[in-house]
Amino acid sequence: MPGTEQDWWLYQGAGTTEERRERLKATPAPPWREFTDTPEPSCPPPACEGEAWERTVKRGEGYVPDDHETDVVNTALYLRRPLLVTGKPGVGKSTLAHSIAADLGLGPVLHWPITSRTVRRDGLYLYDAIGRLQEANLHRALTTTPGPTDAPPAAGDEVGGETAAAEGQQLSSIARFLRLGPLGTALLPQDQPRVLLIDEIDKSDIDLPGDLLTLFEDGGFKIPELARMAGDQPEVAIATDDAQDRYVTIRRGRVQCRYFPVVVLTSNGEREFPPAFLRRCVRLDLKAPGKEKLARIVRRWLGVDVEESTEYGRLLQDFIDRGADGDLATDQLLNAIQLRLSRTWTNPADRERFLDTVMRHLTGPQA
Repeated sequence: MPGTEQDWWLYQGAGTTEERRERLKATPAPPWREFTDTPEPSCPPPACEGEAWERTVKRGEGYVPDDHETDVVNTALYLRRPLLVTGKPGVGKSTLAHSIAADLGLGPVLHWPITSRTVRRDGLYLYDAIGRLQEANLHRALTTTPGPTDAPPAAGDEVGGETAAAEGQQLSSIARFLRLGPLGTALLPQDQPRVLLIDEIDKSDIDLPGDLLTLFEDGGFKIPELARMAGDQPEVAIATDDAQDRYVTIRRGRVQCRYFPVVVLTSNGEREFPPAFLRRCVRLDLKAPGKEKLARIVRRWLGVDVEESTEYGRLLQDFIDRGADGDLATDQLLNAIQLRLSRTWTNPADRERFLDTVMRHLTGPQA
C-alpha cells in the first residue's frame, strides 16, 4: 500500500506542486547552510515546459517511493545537504532525482555523469583555451599590416570595414569560449534550487569526492579566467549547461548560490568514501523493491494490475524467484510485461526461453 503522507514532508507532501515548491523555498536552512546571495536577474528559474521538462516529468512520475525513502529525501531537503543514494544497478537511483524535480517543480534535472577521468572543473565550467588561442592568432593575422616591420595598425585603422580596435575587442572576448557545466549551473544564484544528478560517483578518481567538499560547504566557486580580468571587465555573460543560447551574468568571476541545489549522488556501492565526504551527505541505501512495490511500479508505468491478472502475476512471481539467485533490475520486469502486452512470445512452450532472455541475471554465473 502507498505510504502515509506526513505533514512535514516537502517531497511527496501535501498541496500542489507550486505549493510544495514555495514551502521548500520558505523553509529556513540551518544557520551553517545559509546562502544569501542576491538572485541574478539574468538567470531566472527554468520554465517547467519544453522537451527537457517533459522527459524529467515522465521519468520522475514512474518512481514509487516508500515512506523510508521519502523521509530520507526530505531530511536532505531540510538540511540542505547532498543526498548520496547507494544501491545495485536498476533499483531507481537516478530516477529518484527526476522524481524530486518533477514533484517540486524545480525544472529539468542537470546531469553530470562521472567517469574515472572526471575532475571537479568538468562539472563547474568548460574553457576552450585552444579555440581562443586560434582566434587570437587569426585576429593578429588579419590586423597586421604587411611591411618590413610588420607593425600593427593603429587603433583607428580600418580592417574589413571595422576598426581594428573594435574587432580586437570582439575577437578577444573570453566569454564565447566559456560555458558553465552542470554543477556550475546548479550553483547559480537563482530564486529556487535546481536538481543536480551526479551519476555514479563511485566510478570517479579517488580525489574527486574530496575535491567536492569545499563546494558543498561554500555553495560557490571562482572562475580564475574571469577573476583575473575582473578589474577591467567585472561582468561577463556566459552560457549555461542546459541552454547553449541562454547567457547568465557572472560578476567578478564568482558564482555563488542563493539556494543550495538538490544534489543527488548515485553509487553502485563499488567503493568506500572518505568519512569527511560522508559526513556532509545524507545517505539513502535503496534496496531491491518487494512484491507490493513492484506491483505499484508496474501499475504506474504500464497501467497493469498484476494482482488481477494471472498471466502478469506469474511474471511478477518469476521475477522475484529469479531475483533470489542473482541481481535483476526492475526494468527487466517492465520489459517482460511490455512484451506480453504486445502479444509476443505467445507459445507456452517458449516460456522458459522468454524468461531467460528478458530476465537474465546482471551478476552471477549466468550474467
